[in-house]
Amino acid sequence: MLKNSKVLFLVLFGLLFITCNQKDKSKVDKESILKGSMDITVDETLVPIVEDQVLIFESTYDAKIAIKPKSEAELINDLLNQKATVAFTARDLTKEEREVFNKKKIAPRVTPVATDAIAFISNKDNNDTLIALKTVINLMQGKPEASIKGLVFDNPNSSTVRYLKTLAGTKDIPKEGVFSFKTNEEVIKFVSENKGMVGVVGVNWLSQPSPKMKDFVAKVNVLSVKGLTSNKFVAPTQNNIAEGTYPLARDLYIINCQGYSGLGIGFASFVGGDIGQRIVLKSGLLPIRVPGRKLNVRSEIINEKE
Repeated sequence: MLKNSKVLFLVLFGLLFITCNQKDKSKVDKESILKGSMDITVDETLVPIVEDQVLIFESTYDAKIAIKPKSEAELINDLLNQKATVAFTARDLTKEEREVFNKKKIAPRVTPVATDAIAFISNKDNNDTLIALKTVINLMQGKPEASIKGLVFDNPNSSTVRYLKTLAGTKDIPKEGVFSFKTNEEVIKFVSENKGMVGVVGVNWLSQPSPKMKDFVAKVNVLSVKGLTSNKFVAPTQNNIAEGTYPLARDLYIINCQGYSGLGIGFASFVGGDIGQRIVLKSGLLPIRVPGRKLNVRSEIINEKE
């Protein structure tokens, strides 16, 4: 009887394994680099540019992409735990993270696609539109600054927090003077209604605000920043990012861990290609490859009056 039970268990397990494999194979068969559906996990600070890319990609190809906004820490954990297979991030994988994938026999495809910036914002009623990066670092280190009531982030696990903690050389957020919400939208709204607070957001939320955010963005100043090794205050404009003068620029990546030729490859190629790079350029961010322009050169000038 015990022997028969073991045989039955093995048969059922085998059928379950075959069924799961068939489901996975079915998904792969239905999906190609330009066809099918997938989820993409997106750093919450980068949602606007990804929405623009997905809109054009879906209108061009037989594809459906669902955007899943998350904090950077959540996004990376989902990739490592295989809860997500494609992600749009504000940093590359670390050596340790790549080793985790290697142990799982997964070779992530990492595609650099753009450069954006972290921006500081303040209420329009604040007369000062300048801020020194040293002032922000002091706040991150728990040192009070009389000129700022508080520093406001989107999420304690966000890429902006990680970036500034690294600059400040600190592992933890101070208990006083630093606050966090959940999204960049909440930060912009809060700063637009509270004088003396400085918000920390992805610059794309300001260069291309959604219809519901336009009124709030109109009520904030985007601050020019003095870097740690410069005496000049520089605004987070596309030109300054391109020239490397703005001190808080960062590269953006698409990380694909699908393991097969699916939409992850197609979408990354699209964003890194001519059309995708033009969308990046129009958004106010800096493309990895500046799209070329076609010029029609005529050998003679035609007089239109003739």
